[in-house]
Amino acid sequence: MPDKTPGKFVTAVFSGTFDPITEGHVDIIRRGTQIFEKVIVAVGTNPEKDELFTKQERVEMIKELVSDMPDVEVVAYDGLTIDFVREVGGSVILKGIRDTTDLHYELQQANTNRLAGGIETLFLLTGDRHALTSSSLIRQIAEMGGDISSLVPSVVAEKLRKRLVSNKKKG
Repeated sequence: MPDKTPGKFVTAVFSGTFDPITEGHVDIIRRGTQIFEKVIVAVGTNPEKDELFTKQERVEMIKELVSDMPDVEVVAYDGLTIDFVREVGGSVILKGIRDTTDLHYELQQANTNRLAGGIETLFLLTGDRHALTSSSLIRQIAEMGGDISSLVPSVVAEKLRKRLVSNKKKG
């Protein structure tokens, strides 16, 4: 494992909706702790997405999953990511890239954040195991009764199953 010698980038912010958090997200967080002194997992809202879990539920799930990582902090935030990064003294935004579609979207965001806010973005490529999965796809598989056990941590799979059963009863 790489040495965590302090460098220019001390605090990274890994932002997303994490609805639900996936094994790929956890992999990026874990790898980020090997590069940065501190990783802040910033749980936000995407107005273009319908949330399955509340922001607080997502924060609690993630805290449980990273409890063995002392250099990780999990917080909810509202507003623009770039404002949040500045507010917490972040040095860089950490992003996972699965494919060229992610790269195209995230590159546009990264350039905007650098030009508008002076904050750099570091891209980590996801591991092969996680390259083709997304929270949206995982939700669809779970809604159709498919096996998601290799795609999300077991605690998340269980909470996802319970939420979907609860939602079906309401609907």
